[in-house]
Amino acid sequence: MPYLLVKQKIIDFERWYAVFKSEAKAQKESGLHDIIIFREIIDENLIVCLFKIDNLEKAKAFTDSQKNRGILELSGTTGEPEILFLDKA
Repeated sequence: MPYLLVKQKIIDFERWYAVFKSEAKAQKESGLHDIIIFREIIDENLIVCLFKIDNLEKAKAFTDSQKNRGILELSGTTGEPEILFLDKA
């Protein structure tokens, strides 16, 4: 089963999390199911999200979409996210 790992700097966790949760339906429709959200211990504005992927092509399309870019801006992210598509070794 493939996974998606996203590493992102944010401005404010509460703001980011509210937007993140409001997009749960779009994430699910794109084959993404969140497993866990991590916050870096020293820098709490660095988050890492791990998702299970049901449909790799839909997940890739979602991460590349203009809508997703707008969501990132709305949620208060800074810089480009680091996006990794992974599979168990």
